Amino acid sequence: MLARRGPAASVTARLRAATRGSALARWQTDHVAALLRAAHPGLVVEAVVVETEGDRRLDVPISSFGGKGVFAKEVQAAVLDGRADIAVHSAKDLPSLTVDGLLLAAVPERGDPRDALVGSSLAELPEGGVVATGSNRRRVQLAARRPDLRFVELRGNMQTRLAKAADHHAIVVAAVALQRLGLAEHLREVLEVEVMVPQVAQGALAVECRAEDGPTVALLASIEHGPSRRRVDAERAFLAELGGDCDLPAGAHATLVGEQVRVDGVLAPGDGSRLERVDLIGPDPVAVGAAVARMLLRALGG
Repeated sequence: MLARRGPAASVTARLRAATRGSALARWQTDHVAALLRAAHPGLVVEAVVVETEGDRRLDVPISSFGGKGVFAKEVQAAVLDGRADIAVHSAKDLPSLTVDGLLLAAVPERGDPRDALVGSSLAELPEGGVVATGSNRRRVQLAARRPDLRFVELRGNMQTRLAKAADHHAIVVAAVALQRLGLAEHLREVLEVEVMVPQVAQGALAVECRAEDGPTVALLASIEHGPSRRRVDAERAFLAELGGDCDLPAGAHATLVGEQVRVDGVLAPGDGSRLERVDLIGPDPVAVGAAVARMLLRALGG
């Protein structure tokens, strides 16, 4: 809750941050809290841990029961119903369309957006090697380079996934997850974007608050990282143009080239039978991201 202290500024005695309970989610919330305290000394940020449907249903693929929103909607609900003031997400878990009543108020400086292999490098995987991943985007792109590979499902938090790595020739993870948890030594190969286009907004954090909560909106503006926000906006526009929470194998990666934004996008049909990739550069992040999605849809026949 914000309390005014004099005419010049407002401070927060307590800011409640809704978050998932995994070690990575708690790291992300602690990181956002540290950024806020650095900008606003004396600020107290209290974590409000929320269990999501994605956390409860670890036995089936995410795509079978709701896609992206399964890791976000309960966290968002805690803000909407007043249990929390802000929500801290992995930006890749957010559907491309913001929920009514909420505002994506801050994108702090982005971490590593790339995917990575644990257990083996791509070149060292044996013929017919088994790779564990729950992502169709990752499967399609790896299969395009190594058609011999076999794939199995992988779910769970990072500790669970690392524990399962020995059961397969390799698992695929977001590099930033292990980097943030101090487990980067497990990364056998970080895959460059030329090899695998990442998930939309991978490596970025997203902080939401109630749209009408002006003081909190202003508070969160202090941790916004403009270049990261432009990149994330471009990638989210790509996903929105594909149809919101698109369940097709799709990825996008935005980079800044001077004042311009370049977006590399990849898209495959549901069966992964072909893979299309295009890139485009322009001044408007949203326009470029949306245009790349349209180009890919046309390449796949609409």
